[in-house]
Amino acid sequence: MDSLSLIVADVLEMDPLSSAWFIFCNRGKDKIKILFWDTNGFWLYYRRLEKGRFKWPKPTASGHIYISTQQLNLLLSGLKLENPQAHQPLYGREV
Repeated sequence: MDSLSLIVADVLEMDPLSSAWFIFCNRGKDKIKILFWDTNGFWLYYRRLEKGRFKWPKPTASGHIYISTQQLNLLLSGLKLENPQAHQPLYGREV
């Protein structure tokens, strides 16, 4: 956890104590670690696929991307983030 929080601070130049979830993937794209700060300590989620690979998105020039909760669920389910069959959310609509 300490080394991941240092990567967040030094490489990504972001605050590891923020409310953001930081998601890391290994080179083989079969393991994911999710790091986030919760009140007085870090949580670390770890997922290893026995078969297959995560559909990891391409990072921006800065080396990181922002994804929504829905996109995280797609990623963890083994789906691409750009799911053409999903409906896009509507914001600011009234009935």
